[in-house]
Amino acid sequence: MTSTLGAPVTDTHVPPSPARALVCRGCGAEYPLVAQHACYECFGPLEVGYDQAALARVTRAQIEAGPKSIWRYAALLPAGQDPATRVTLDPGFTPLVAAPALAAELGVRGPLWVKDDSANPTHSFKDRVVSAALTAARGLGFSRFACASTGNLANSVAAHAARAGVPSIVFIPGDLEPGKIITTAVYGGDLVAIDGSYDDVNRLCSELVETDEFEDTAFVNVNVRPYYAEGSKTLGYEVAEQLGWRLPEQVVIPMASGELLTKIDKAFSELVEIGLVEAPANGWRVFGAQSLGCNPIADALHRGVDEITPVKPTGIAKSLNIGDPAAGLYALEAVRRTGGWMDYADDDEIRDGIRQLARTTGIFAETAGGVTVAVLRKLVESGKLDPEAETVVYNTGEGLKTLDAVAAQVGPTYRIKPSLRGAREAGLLH
Repeated sequence: MTSTLGAPVTDTHVPPSPARALVCRGCGAEYPLVAQHACYECFGPLEVGYDQAALARVTRAQIEAGPKSIWRYAALLPAGQDPATRVTLDPGFTPLVAAPALAAELGVRGPLWVKDDSANPTHSFKDRVVSAALTAARGLGFSRFACASTGNLANSVAAHAARAGVPSIVFIPGDLEPGKIITTAVYGGDLVAIDGSYDDVNRLCSELVETDEFEDTAFVNVNVRPYYAEGSKTLGYEVAEQLGWRLPEQVVIPMASGELLTKIDKAFSELVEIGLVEAPANGWRVFGAQSLGCNPIADALHRGVDEITPVKPTGIAKSLNIGDPAAGLYALEAVRRTGGWMDYADDDEIRDGIRQLARTTGIFAETAGGVTVAVLRKLVESGKLDPEAETVVYNTGEGLKTLDAVAAQVGPTYRIKPSLRGAREAGLLH
């Protein structure tokens, strides 16, 4: 695709995109706003660079007057300034839930919040990144939408494509949870199950995108990845706005590729740089959460090294099972720079985390949320996380997608005959 984002805007009521270029995160080389995800100079990943003067013109009042979705932050995103150009389910502005009972159980004395992104249209944070990516893809002239996915992304791409009336083809590991397979296939696009891990799926998609047959296809996390990643920033923007335009002192974020963590950190930095918020007195600290079955980023931090060793993922937290994380080094940098930490949880700890979050907040999280709560507990117990500081933990998906994780542990408390005698014998009438 040779089209470029950022064509002149003819409607004077629509502000232009603040994006100015794609910038290599490694060497700083710049490229036009096209469908490109890797630097030709050093093969480093590209991200969107912005006109800082344009960002600095954004005001709190402008944001607050916007829609209750990610598009209230359109002036801080690379595409979608004109509502007519958006490919979207209008995700975002999900609840920020106070969690005092969870805090009490964990020994957290400062304010504790759960940012619950299971409230998005396809019940995960992926709706944010997909809306950003596919809006950019439409502007770049693509006519089919695709992705490599561990499940939630497949759901979202298929749903967005259905809403937009655009063909889709999504690629998943063949052993994905049945709930995620069904909630992708129901939208009617092509669903390709691969006999292999997510890393195998991603490798194949990286090869397909180079073929003539897929020239018209936007792979949201491959050839339009720089735009996709920017959608994650809205999770940082929203938390700041929902806290009354201030930043939390600590955040705990689940990690697969590591990109979500880096973009929330980037969102906080942007808000401070353009004057929409002030940084906490001692800055903010970023913490990462992985599962024991796939913990290459956390393992590198624990070993004190800069090189991330790929792993073959195992365990129940399949949405986090990326054994060769593309943004792992950048997640390490963010955690080290902010004075945070990373840890990981085994399958039993993940199940306990799911149940503890549900019991104390009424939020039923998928396995990634169980990872985050289990790691929060470890961070408190180890003293890595300050129990007095205001903390936000991110729940990125809905528990109905991963029922198998806790199905053997929960069920009816009583089973009785339909009579008063049955209720009395069971002890319900004490």
